[in-house]
Amino acid sequence: MRDYTADNITEAVVKEYASKTSDPRMQRIITSLITHMHAFVKDVELTEAEWFAGIQFLTDTGKMCDDKRQEFILLSDTLGVSMLVDALSHPKTGLGTESTVLGPFYVEDAPEQKNGSSIIRRDLSARPTLMRGKVTNAEGAPIAGARVDVWQTSANGLYDIQDKDAPEWNLRGRFTTEEDGSYALISETPVSYSIPTDGPVGRMLDATGRHGMRPAHVHFMLSADGYRPLTTHIFVKGDAYLDSDAVFATKDSLVADFKECEDATLAERYGLTTPFTLLEYDFGLMPAAHS
Repeated sequence: MRDYTADNITEAVVKEYASKTSDPRMQRIITSLITHMHAFVKDVELTEAEWFAGIQFLTDTGKMCDDKRQEFILLSDTLGVSMLVDALSHPKTGLGTESTVLGPFYVEDAPEQKNGSSIIRRDLSARPTLMRGKVTNAEGAPIAGARVDVWQTSANGLYDIQDKDAPEWNLRGRFTTEEDGSYALISETPVSYSIPTDGPVGRMLDATGRHGMRPAHVHFMLSADGYRPLTTHIFVKGDAYLDSDAVFATKDSLVADFKECEDATLAERYGLTTPFTLLEYDFGLMPAAHS
């Protein structure tokens, strides 16, 4: 028998797990988790009612997860944990592009499309945007054959998998860079939008006085043989929510001009009419780490 108290329970639990866990990395993680959780409980003098409310919150979070919604990713994002993990995992140098959160609405295996084609599959009368640029290495040399995945919300502030009226793969596509590293695609001009707030994460934001708005952006995921995968956003310069992003994902280097363009020659090349919006942005990939 052991007499556990607030003074000795943490040490006993840590010792038990440490003695039974053979994997060094797992031992470090579980020991730190227990130590910090116990310290949190002591620091705020958590009551039984508050602890059970927390358990119910996590239970509700799990119940909101399905094949189209991941409430736990949303929770991680809104607590800044996703960005912390990202910052520790993806240092960059040279011309490498900074990374940011994946978000809960990525869908694998978007259809492959030719450079310069449109990912708009439903017309909501939003202004079209020509997005183009190059993918290079950290020194600026072009990378041919890089995969460029793109996705974003529609003009109504919803991703296709949130919107029952949206056609499949609306505003999603996969492109491959040309020999000179270039990519090009047509999409809608992005808008600010709210993350889903009808679940436990929304209740948490309400309870803490935070809003659920995200600044207008486009998601990009890039990969190429010999390089680290890159997951990032490009944000619209001047957006009202750049300094208060609900998921803390903004970075100065990822804010770009989405300019009104009257270039008739460029419009004709891509099947557009003037005016349209133009985003020109180059991405830099970092070399893969060698073991």
